[in-house]
Amino acid sequence: MVDVQRSGSTLRITMNRPARRNALSHQHLEELLAAFREAGESDATGIVLAAEGPVFSAGHDFADVATRDLAGVRDLLDLCTELMRTVQSVPQVVIARVHALATAAGCQLVASCDLAIAADTAAFALPGGKGGWFCHTPAVPVARSVGRKRLMELVLTGDPVDAATAAEWGLINRAVPLEQLDAAVDELLARATRGSRASKALGKRTVYAQLDRPESDAYDIAREVMAEASQTAAAKEGMAAFLEKRAPIWPE
Repeated sequence: MVDVQRSGSTLRITMNRPARRNALSHQHLEELLAAFREAGESDATGIVLAAEGPVFSAGHDFADVATRDLAGVRDLLDLCTELMRTVQSVPQVVIARVHALATAAGCQLVASCDLAIAADTAAFALPGGKGGWFCHTPAVPVARSVGRKRLMELVLTGDPVDAATAAEWGLINRAVPLEQLDAAVDELLARATRGSRASKALGKRTVYAQLDRPESDAYDIAREVMAEASQTAAAKEGMAAFLEKRAPIWPE
């Protein structure tokens, strides 16, 4: 079950399967994907991904996976990958509010968000390395956050790292006391959604397009997008407001 609530310009998508530790069954992935797609079509500027219960997300639901043949597991992983890509492709800033343990595909979900704040009591793990099903797909976005050696420690040992370590490694932006979690999420999201919504959406899309490309390719992508963006209404208004020393009035 997924709950969606709106407050002002922010949409809050909450995983609400506490009895199943917010495990990502096929149905739950479909619900999350539908929620993010709908959110992406809205005029919201920010999305908070949260969860209820003692665990943020335990990753794939083994009760679902164990019943599937090869084609069925491929279908499940295709759906999971589509969700991760959608989180990064929606125009809004997406921030994960991680109150507790996030493992395997749950950790993948955190790594796929644009930003993440965690309670200092939370932890993160790719536990497949000490079991029988290695965390191959969860490793993809985690690697792009923490780097090779730290990724290898996570996937080979399967051991969890605490929130402070996750922040030091770059998996999350910061760790805060649980009672400060909502305030920290709201504060970072408010700073990350300032300015032109259209410009932010283009910027997010371009960053993901050039990320991890060779530097020359990244410059080719970013240079052309930045040149074209200079002619948009948002860019012209931002520059005019700066030159005229006034507050900008952002176009839709």
